[in-house]
Amino acid sequence: MTERQQRRRRHGAGVAAGVLCVCLAGSGCAQSGAAADSRGSDALKVVRDAADALVGARTSKARTSMEMATGGTRVTIRGEGVYDFHERVGRLKVLLPQDPAGATARRPIMELLAPGALFMKNRGAGVPADKWVRVDTRSLSDGNLVTGGATDPFAAAEVLRGARTATYVGEKDVDGTAVRHYRGTADLGVAARKASQGNKEALAAAAKGFATDQVPFDVYVDDAGRIRKVRHRFSFVNGQQEGAVAVASTTLLYDFGAPVDVRLPRNDDIYAGKIAEE
Repeated sequence: MTERQQRRRRHGAGVAAGVLCVCLAGSGCAQSGAAADSRGSDALKVVRDAADALVGARTSKARTSMEMATGGTRVTIRGEGVYDFHERVGRLKVLLPQDPAGATARRPIMELLAPGALFMKNRGAGVPADKWVRVDTRSLSDGNLVTGGATDPFAAAEVLRGARTATYVGEKDVDGTAVRHYRGTADLGVAARKASQGNKEALAAAAKGFATDQVPFDVYVDDAGRIRKVRHRFSFVNGQQEGAVAVASTTLLYDFGAPVDVRLPRNDDIYAGKIAEE
């Protein structure tokens, strides 16, 4: 085993320390012009510029879904909330699946997203109900593309800055909006170099920590070049089993311009103790 493979295996184990691990345990383991001319060689430009179009839109509502199959069991984690692409902050309510034993459904995890940080409430056993857990996303081997159980919407868009290939698939409809569908592969290392300051280190960590830095994607953009739906397929090494684990993360964006008021926790609202395993 090469040194890089060993490093990825060690980093992969770190991913399991996040929200995804909670679910595994329970389961048994102006761009409008460019958008209008969106075929052929313009496909790459539309995809790579999609993050900038979101900044221009400023805010939106968001729905997320993260699917993973392991040990013969499929786990789906869903989230819903709002995001401010200008300020790079967001709020999501993440719903964990009920465990197979039929126990009472878990409380939703409240997440606040910010450049370089993820704040979670109801994160784990032993954390007081009024306290937040803070995670430095730059230290995560997946750059918080997987650990939080939902991919940060702006990070999801910035992955596309590293698009190596992009093919125009055709016109589709997403929640009543006419969109153009593109399919391709992004390079996380390239995305990290082109990302905004808040996502550079996190995406660079993901490029090193995932089983592969090549990320297949499907993205659906509207006539203003804004992402309405994006789906990534990530692959990481789980330290508790052989081989890579595939994760499909989907983000839906809608109601652009919606009011967003995200207030990050004060220092005395952040839990500094140890989080118990669930």
